[in-house]
Amino acid sequence: MRTLNSPPAQPTHAERIRTILASAQSMTLITDESRTEVSRLNGPGLTQHIHLHPLTDEPESGPHHAAPRQVPATLEFTDIAPTAVRDRVRARVTVMGRLASPPRPGSVNGQCLRFARAVLDTTTTKASVGLADLMSATADPLATCEAAMLTHLVDDHHDLVRLLIRLVEPRLAQGTQRAVPLALDRYGVTLRLEYTRGHHDVRIPFPTQLTDVDQFGLQIHALEAAARRRSHRSRLLSDS
Repeated sequence: MRTLNSPPAQPTHAERIRTILASAQSMTLITDESRTEVSRLNGPGLTQHIHLHPLTDEPESGPHHAAPRQVPATLEFTDIAPTAVRDRVRARVTVMGRLASPPRPGSVNGQCLRFARAVLDTTTTKASVGLADLMSATADPLATCEAAMLTHLVDDHHDLVRLLIRLVEPRLAQGTQRAVPLALDRYGVTLRLEYTRGHHDVRIPFPTQLTDVDQFGLQIHALEAAARRRSHRSRLLSDS
């Protein structure tokens, strides 16, 4: 249970990176020799195309087979909000290491990356994550359907979005020109509050952490009920 005035729960740096990798549909692959934009990954995420291994692992080689040349490589991912907000880049992830062999142009399937580190870069945080933490973290259960859910909220549930503003601290909600759902994860909803000048992101936590995408409907209805109760209490206080 969240104590009074404690910050809302949110993904760890490793969970955030793992979620971005799981839902990525494109990336930029950079080596000393080339920079390749890889799109339409045709799979649920990075692990279907790039296999991560510790940097200390040595490639297998026998007396008659030379070890394959390892190429320093960087994988860059950009997490872009699916909704139309100011500054749509939510985060950037950089994965650094060595490829076991140079990739074919436009293809990364089956590549083995000797992992060095991953870096998460957001407007508020820059953090480095090692392989052990990354592999022990789990992708968010909403990762692959978040974009569809966010656009559905914007396109078909304007009243609900306006209602959720009642759960925001009054000092932050004051002067809001527009509120747009920016992100969804197992812990809650993030709204971007846009003012005449600038914007501010606020997290609205679910009553309980999601473990499955099917729980989303119950959690969003619980937030709606909480917002209506807060509105009702405010009216009672103003009438007294």
